[in-house]
Amino acid sequence: MLLLQGNQAYSDFALEKLVQNINLSKNERKKIRNTFAYLIETHNGSVMTEGELSRLSQLTESVNIISAEKLKQMTFAVRPRIGTISPWSSKALDICKNCGLDKVLHIERLTVWYLGELDNVEIGKIANTFYDKMTESLSFSVDELIKPRVREKPRKLQSIRSSGDNQLLYEANRAMGLALNDEEIVYLIDSYNSLNRDPTDVELMMFAQANSEHCRHKIFNASWIGEEAIGDLSLFDMIRNTHKKHPNGVLSAYSDNAAVTRGYRGNRMLINSITKYYEEIEEEVHIVLKVETHNHPTAISPFPGAATGSGGEIRDEGATGRGAKPKAGLTGFSVSHLRIPNFDAPWEIKRPLNPRLASALDIMLDGPIGAATFNNEFGRPALCGYFRSFEQKVNDHLTRGFDKPIMLAGGLGSIREKDIEKLKIKIGSKVIVLGGPAMLIGLGGGAASSVDAGAIDQELEFASVQRGNAEMQRRCQQVIDVCYSDNEQNPIQMIHDVGAGGLSNAVPELLNDSDRGGVIELRKIPSAESGLSPLEIWCNEAQERYVLAISEERLEDFKSICLRERCPFAVIGLVTEERQLILEDSLLGTNSIDIPMELLFGSPPKLVRNFLPKIPPKRPETFTHDFNLEKSLHEVLRFPSVGDKRFLITIGDRTVGGLTVRDQMIGPWQVPVADCAVTAAGFNNIVGEAMAIGERAPAAILSAGSSARMAVGESITNIAAARIMNLSDIVLSANWMCAEGSLDETSNLYEAVQSVGMEFCPALGINIPVGKDSMAMKSNWQDRKTNHENISPLSLIVSAFAPVIDVNKSLTPKLDFESESVLILIDLGKGKDRLGASILAQTKNQDFGECPDADDPQAIKDFFTAIQLLNENGYLQSYHDRSDGGLIVTLLEMAFASRCGLDINLPKLENPIGCLFSEELGAVIQIREANKHFVLDYFSQYVSLNEHIHVVATTNEKNEISIFSDGKVILKNSLQSLLRSFSLTTHAIQSIRDNPSTANEELESILDLTDPGMSIKKMPLPARRKINTKHSGKRPHVAILREQGINGFTEMAAAFKYAGFEAQDVHMSDIISGSISLKNIAGLAVCGGFSYGDVLGAGRGWASAVRYNKSVAEEFSDFFSRQDTFTLGVCNGCQMLSSLRDIIPGASHWPYFKKNLSEQFEARLSMVKISESPSIFFRDLEGLIAPISIAHGEGRADYPGLTRETKYCMQYVNNHGIVTQKYPANPNGSTDGVAGVTSDDGRVTLMMPHPERVFLNQQLSWKSALNSPTESVWMEIFHNAKRWIQN
Repeated sequence: MLLLQGNQAYSDFALEKLVQNINLSKNERKKIRNTFAYLIETHNGSVMTEGELSRLSQLTESVNIISAEKLKQMTFAVRPRIGTISPWSSKALDICKNCGLDKVLHIERLTVWYLGELDNVEIGKIANTFYDKMTESLSFSVDELIKPRVREKPRKLQSIRSSGDNQLLYEANRAMGLALNDEEIVYLIDSYNSLNRDPTDVELMMFAQANSEHCRHKIFNASWIGEEAIGDLSLFDMIRNTHKKHPNGVLSAYSDNAAVTRGYRGNRMLINSITKYYEEIEEEVHIVLKVETHNHPTAISPFPGAATGSGGEIRDEGATGRGAKPKAGLTGFSVSHLRIPNFDAPWEIKRPLNPRLASALDIMLDGPIGAATFNNEFGRPALCGYFRSFEQKVNDHLTRGFDKPIMLAGGLGSIREKDIEKLKIKIGSKVIVLGGPAMLIGLGGGAASSVDAGAIDQELEFASVQRGNAEMQRRCQQVIDVCYSDNEQNPIQMIHDVGAGGLSNAVPELLNDSDRGGVIELRKIPSAESGLSPLEIWCNEAQERYVLAISEERLEDFKSICLRERCPFAVIGLVTEERQLILEDSLLGTNSIDIPMELLFGSPPKLVRNFLPKIPPKRPETFTHDFNLEKSLHEVLRFPSVGDKRFLITIGDRTVGGLTVRDQMIGPWQVPVADCAVTAAGFNNIVGEAMAIGERAPAAILSAGSSARMAVGESITNIAAARIMNLSDIVLSANWMCAEGSLDETSNLYEAVQSVGMEFCPALGINIPVGKDSMAMKSNWQDRKTNHENISPLSLIVSAFAPVIDVNKSLTPKLDFESESVLILIDLGKGKDRLGASILAQTKNQDFGECPDADDPQAIKDFFTAIQLLNENGYLQSYHDRSDGGLIVTLLEMAFASRCGLDINLPKLENPIGCLFSEELGAVIQIREANKHFVLDYFSQYVSLNEHIHVVATTNEKNEISIFSDGKVILKNSLQSLLRSFSLTTHAIQSIRDNPSTANEELESILDLTDPGMSIKKMPLPARRKINTKHSGKRPHVAILREQGINGFTEMAAAFKYAGFEAQDVHMSDIISGSISLKNIAGLAVCGGFSYGDVLGAGRGWASAVRYNKSVAEEFSDFFSRQDTFTLGVCNGCQMLSSLRDIIPGASHWPYFKKNLSEQFEARLSMVKISESPSIFFRDLEGLIAPISIAHGEGRADYPGLTRETKYCMQYVNNHGIVTQKYPANPNGSTDGVAGVTSDDGRVTLMMPHPERVFLNQQLSWKSALNSPTESVWMEIFHNAKRWIQN
């Protein structure tokens, strides 16, 4: 066992934040030090040569081998939880293998802590500060740290006695955390008695996962009784009713991992599976939609819980039909009050918190990073989301809120028409597991998530924690992509993702869907741990895995795809005609499973629930006599559900893939107030897709039906900003969260589902073809012998999806100043202005009467039709829906996005407070003054709307917000003051989570009203040049180079292809194997992404795979030396090439790229300036200033030990066009604002920004897109490459 000492693990400010609240003296805190250490185990204890040690030290940036004496000085080391292998380790081991370090069996990164002279008692008091007990362990002993891992013998199969003493099965249910009810246990006893044997522990765990509430949706399939229950309809029947009444364009519903709805014909960029060249295929681009929740794992360990929540949903999309492409994601969170230290929040009431769950603040600090990290590494833009903070005290023991959070993960994808339906598996086909190995993680997660938090043993909660490896999932998706890209020869017959329950769910489902059985060999399942029992191998929830059925004749084709993508796979069994599931164990010589499929998927007794409708009491409005409008407005703007949410947004890549048209950020100042997300079907298309979210959970405490209808309505008013042909084109995903069995929540659930499924959606003419339920939204705990409960309100989160006829007609809240205009309120609440459950009421902790309701489906239908027709005919300049915070927040968000003042004139009303703050459905539109009478006359034809259209505001140039009621000023406030309140919550969280100095600089930037916003200056070419898809003459060839984990290659290929190149897909495995040579290639594009998940330094692992393979290093060196070649490196490709500066002529002056100064992944549109340089890519572009996409975690240009003779070709500038060091204009803290550099002769250019993601105007979300797919200024980079190579 070898231990290498690495660099300092925590930056100075991160360390200071970690220890600032520890109860130690200032002098004692100063003595705390830390360092990374790398623990290396070799095969059979083999000794590494001096050269191998040197190579390993360079990879890990290690200083030396840590001696035993040095180790004795440590206080403790933080390591991955004993018995687990971290994702970091898996990726680092891949790098070692690809760098010729074959002796390395295992490598792990530790954080070693030195806490000075503290005694054991003092250490024990503070140790929990330094690690996450759910995913990490502490090692205090040197011997424990460096002792070799023992290869354990496999743990044995267990049988559980089910005959005679039935109590043993009940005890197993509790001890194993199976969460089976009494009826299911009786069903098992009867079933195994009929088989004349006892069940194995594997069979019991498998049954528990397959029949958990999480997987089987027992409550939604339950029978309901009661005088007002509708016949014998289950909740699921009611949801299905929406599709039965209005199937519309849905192509697949309720039968697959996700739903599919019809899209428009578009152009997809696919790789020809034979030639490996990119081709643009015109075909129907149908839409995959899915939204999941991952509440329990996020509650107990926020980062991995949210990460694997996003990862699991991505797998659902990819495993739809016979393989689909995840395209764009959404994320959401509901938590209790944040309780940010030193942040005044008058709505927060001190109360005991559940010690077994992460706090709301910890969830919002770590959970969004987990979800964003997985999406970023996988390569899916995160374009949409929501954030709800809610809490209501009932008494000293009961609180309503989200101590058990909601973590929402969803998205849309694309699927080819031929692949929508899974095939029936041929008998004799092979069962394959694709992806990573089995590990002892996530055991029993399906059952654990089906019970209330606190209802199972804490050790079982530890066991259910999962870990994510997005880079592995990226490789799996690449295999799927290759399979479906093969026009008529997709080898996949059927595919399922591996999620809750692990293989114990996925394999039986795969077989059962074809009415088959199967024989599986347990020991053929790849496993990273030798001592796993049969139960642990079969039932663990190791992520990033799929199971597939591949016919014998296509097996070799499939293997070759996996080998090229370096994606692990294993043939684990075969499909049989007999419906028997057999799990053989050749090592232990027995069958771990041998049961009829009907036992697993049979019909245990259905649950029965009682519906007792409640009559909500009349709730009078209770305004306090000292209501202060100005103070109340600022409190509403500071409330987390309303305020600026950029802390959730800039951490997520929103441009990867190159098909994003509308993300959360709006306008030249990039304010996060968008209503919906919009993507294009293809690069050369104006058709596409949209998605949006609706959610009104707090209203459910007053009226479950109203809350559900409002969620559906809000999803429609949000997605209406996109240009959608018909309301019936919209399809919904419904995610239901409920503390079923608590208070009135069971009846509330029935009321909400019945209202939406049987009445509201059918009246709207739309359907719900997919969804999810989570029925255990309660946490309970004891504090000094006092019982405490936190019960969530019934929560319906609706995600709306639709095909878009013209992505360039997407409306935003950004106001237009080209002519005089007015802002018009379309009031779907029809003047009722109900304030119950509003943000205003929540800030006051008061009951403000009845809650809003979507009372009139016809009004919503008319509203949608009117918006679409007015948009189509050019009457609408901007649009924003009314939601949290009410009309005043809608108007202010439009003002914030536009940096202007407003004169707000309220209609003549008895209740101006209700008009301002009620959260009834509706929207504000901006129209030209010259069109006002026409638009008002147009609305008059709609009986449902004509009395509820009001001119409410005009813009002013004073940066002042004035509110008038009855001609009198009732409030006047500066735009800056209101914007400050709007920004405080995100600033407070960034100050804790990120570098506080960059958080302060961002707030300063937001509040700078002299900032002119983004613009393009000195543009040297026509602004609206159309894409040329038909280039004449011979096309030069460019290699689009990728490594495992790279995700930005399709958009790079598209940009070069539209510039007139033939773009060839080249994987590093092709070069290492010799199947492709760089000798025949003139252009090389080194793409962005996360090679090896960015472990061992971003891009350095990739560069090392070149440097330490002699033939590959020579291949690259020869290529760079040839005078007839060019190279473009972007983002991860930039980092990789900068690490190869010694083999690139004229590159010795290049910088290294280090972690961003904010210590956070940064995804933004940044202004850059093209500097004078010899770069062939920037010919005639010198002096250009324009926005460009950036998305990276390690982009800070640094020059340790080097002179600054770098030939800058691109620098970060502020919106005034001045090179800057200030954040966020300089997103990473690069010295001299360096964003790109070039070689002495200009043939090799690197840049951290992504021109390939914004080569079209419609990809630049900072301004309204032009009305066709026209080239942006950044397309000139690729044209210049072609001009150079042809000269």
